[in-house]
Amino acid sequence: MNARISGIASYLPDGILDNEMLSQMVDTNDEWIMTRVGIKKRHILRDTDKGSSYMGIQAVNKLLESTGTKPEEVEVLICATSNPDYRFPSTGSVICYGSNLKNAYSYDMEAACAGFLVALQEARAYVCSGIYKKVVVVAAEKMSSMVNYKDRSTCPLFGDGAAAVLVEPTEEEGVGIRDAVFHVDGIGREHLLMVAGGSVKPTTHETVDAGENMLFQDGRAVYKHAVMDMLTSTLDVMKRNNLTAEDVKYLVPHQANLRIIEAVADRAKFPMDKVLTNIEHTGNTSAASIPICLDEYKHLLKKGDKLVLTAFGAGFTWGAMYLVWDI
Repeated sequence: MNARISGIASYLPDGILDNEMLSQMVDTNDEWIMTRVGIKKRHILRDTDKGSSYMGIQAVNKLLESTGTKPEEVEVLICATSNPDYRFPSTGSVICYGSNLKNAYSYDMEAACAGFLVALQEARAYVCSGIYKKVVVVAAEKMSSMVNYKDRSTCPLFGDGAAAVLVEPTEEEGVGIRDAVFHVDGIGREHLLMVAGGSVKPTTHETVDAGENMLFQDGRAVYKHAVMDMLTSTLDVMKRNNLTAEDVKYLVPHQANLRIIEAVADRAKFPMDKVLTNIEHTGNTSAASIPICLDEYKHLLKKGDKLVLTAFGAGFTWGAMYLVWDI
């Protein structure tokens, strides 16, 4: 028994924040942003009363419709997010309610930008163990809720979005989720975090005034670790499965920064025409970036295509997954 992705769907909000608009908000310009991160625009959920769950519900509803899955058939929903609607209840429970998944158990998991891959590994474990047969993994990120739009080093990076996949069992050999490697290293805490808002430093007027309830990133340190860690995990999972760059149809990296993606691809010997990217018009949507990218390019994929997915995020948390497309 193995687990396969049997359906995929995504949602991007209608609001657009392009580089020209950003240049009116902070000291930056299109050339500066494109040169450093390769992003032209981002989708933004502008409704102040809507959070990550709203986008997750849209993605899950599209997934159910496209796969012909009845809401009551879903047994588990795993929500990967760093931007939950609330401290509690879980964003997954809100999505379940909004998508009428009355028979599904649900929970949130947080592995930052690597969240989708980690959640997909959890779904695989449920299916391969025989505990559940229909598992939805949804990654939903309202990144704009944690971005400091006065910080020109980080505000051009992030956008909002969500995507969902249906994971089901298969007895067919050679398809589905084949292997994955994951790592975590706590040295990343000081380089990529939200300082306040948790139990260590609860939110106060002082923390808000200091901007400590917004995302902080040490760009140089993150760049160095992201390139090395996505590269090594990609090479590790390929070596474990006797794969070369020629064997792999596409490398699908977390859409963090186009320069990071290019560096990883170059060192792993993947030509850029074998690397799926959409960061130019979505920005970094954290855990949602890989499934959004896969959904955008699904018209290029056919059954049997070998894919390597790799991600890196706060923690530091990183890893790679090998799967054979089966939709």
